[in-house]
Amino acid sequence: MANSPTRRSFLAGSSAAAAAMALGDPLPRSRRPIGGLGKKKILILGGTSFLGPAVVEAALAAGHEVTLFNRGKTNPGLFPNVEKLRGQRRRPRPDRPKDPAQDLSALQGRKWDAVVDPSAYFTGEVEDVCKVLAGNVGQYVFVSSLSVYKSLEQDATPVDEQSPLCECEDKYAQDMGPNFERYGALKRYCEEAVSAAFPGHATLVRPGYIVGPGDTSDRFSYWPARFVRGGECLAPGPKDNDLQFVDVRDLGEFIVHLVDTGDAGPFNAVGFDAPITTEEFLHTGKGTLNHKCSFTWVDDAFLEANGVSSWGEMGCWTPKAKNGHSKNERAIAAGATFRPIAETIRDTAKWIREGRGDGEWRAGMKPEREKELLTKWKAR
Repeated sequence: MANSPTRRSFLAGSSAAAAAMALGDPLPRSRRPIGGLGKKKILILGGTSFLGPAVVEAALAAGHEVTLFNRGKTNPGLFPNVEKLRGQRRRPRPDRPKDPAQDLSALQGRKWDAVVDPSAYFTGEVEDVCKVLAGNVGQYVFVSSLSVYKSLEQDATPVDEQSPLCECEDKYAQDMGPNFERYGALKRYCEEAVSAAFPGHATLVRPGYIVGPGDTSDRFSYWPARFVRGGECLAPGPKDNDLQFVDVRDLGEFIVHLVDTGDAGPFNAVGFDAPITTEEFLHTGKGTLNHKCSFTWVDDAFLEANGVSSWGEMGCWTPKAKNGHSKNERAIAAGATFRPIAETIRDTAKWIREGRGDGEWRAGMKPEREKELLTKWKAR
């Protein structure tokens, strides 16, 4: 079992971050070295958007040989020295009439030690890839989701890898539904397709919210940007509400570690090594980025009554009554590690400043809306 940072390292990260920023040095942390178990040939489906590059970078750092299979449409200039195969994994869909026909021919007859699949959502498309790769690939690492669990975000029932999973009527549906209600079930059926094609060699990685530099969903990025802006911040829900997410770089390293070890089965790939509360998160962000922040705590009932959406308009918040904790002991035992949350906050703020661009934010509360809610809360 790898050494993981202690709870103190998360909370001490705030003051360490301030010193590190002043000195221009990276934050100190105890990290598990990746690699060292032999060079492997790894196929990555996609590999050029958010999680994909984190996996590629971790694999290359570990000394592995990487091949990418994708359409060549997203960030085609990334990783110029990595082998790239072109093709199309998607099946034709009625809502995407201009998509090219599915083409997996570039994968035929090739052999790899492992394949990492970070962006599949539909059962039939996973089955198609499995048919081509079965017998030519030793291990299939499928990036699933904590959304496969029935109870998560419906109540506060903790979940582990054996908890009941979602279902839907049509396992071959080619859309998520108008409100993404089939998302969890379809991820579950994708897992089953991989497990059937690679018995004993299917690795099912179930992350929750993936955050950090490059996260264009803005669900987490709202808070680093809000810390930088300073002033009075609307702070959501009870101070002791549990908060879980995973830095994209930690997830990429864990996936490559699972390829190193060949570990199979399901893993809840979510932080941390000890519970982190909303209060600890917010004060770590304040200490890391801007001491000129203050927090006015607003309860769940008020936020829900005013139509504030969880991890939408309000980032890093789920009402406590619906906030199901995901147990991650199995992932930690397999080698998952988590950097200090101060580092994730700091690096995301840097990415917002230097790399995000000026496009409209997809999530997060607008300043005028925050001011309106704070005024209403104080006058209640």
